[in-house]
Amino acid sequence: MARHTQADPAAPARAAGKATSPRNKLRGRFPAAALVLLAASLCAPALQAQPQLKSEFTIARIKYRGGGDWYSDPSIIPNLLRFLAQNTTIITGKDERQVELTDHELFAYPVVYLTGHGRIQFSPEEAQQLRLYLTSGGFLYADDDYGMDKYFREEMAKVFPEKKWVELPFSHPIYHCHFEFSGGVPKTHEHDGGPPKAFGLFHEGRLIAYYTWNTNISDGWADPEVHGDPPEVREQALRMGANIVVYALLN
Repeated sequence: MARHTQADPAAPARAAGKATSPRNKLRGRFPAAALVLLAASLCAPALQAQPQLKSEFTIARIKYRGGGDWYSDPSIIPNLLRFLAQNTTIITGKDERQVELTDHELFAYPVVYLTGHGRIQFSPEEAQQLRLYLTSGGFLYADDDYGMDKYFREEMAKVFPEKKWVELPFSHPIYHCHFEFSGGVPKTHEHDGGPPKAFGLFHEGRLIAYYTWNTNISDGWADPEVHGDPPEVREQALRMGANIVVYALLN
């Protein structure tokens, strides 16, 4: 599987090979079996017949202060994990984990998720820990559930005052690494109308944070009765969620 890292997200994907920076401690703590199984599912179908090792992948939801509903839609992560189990050879757990940014346990999870409708607040220590987590190999997926954009950007500016969010081009590998999204991130909910947008933060050429706005992809992972989304909309949202996880684990 080619590893894609980009200093300029609009530039062509890099050729296959090792990243220029050494692999970090956080990635080393994630069970290698899940990565092997994922690579098998994407790169060598014949390997899928091999015995599966028992290591479970899950996603940790970030608990934050400020009054925003970090806990919104509790069914979304279990549903995405189930979809991953059915559509890749990643061995998943059944439930999300919930972590505060100051928890040492944060570094046990290669992918963390953040959402909400309103205010987010990071303490200086939380901002420092999130920075360390992301620059040590962790990956953040943040999804605006309508109303958190202003606050999220302000708080992430505390985490990375030197970095700017970059809108990802449709050619970025996150849209092609498993399911094909030639038009970029799909539209799940209308919100204020207009096209969906997706932004990234990069560290040493690696995408470390992926942020979707004006679409609310993760709402499409919820149980069908929660938002009443049509089946085809939910399917696209789940497929995009799978791409996010696949990309995060292989880059």
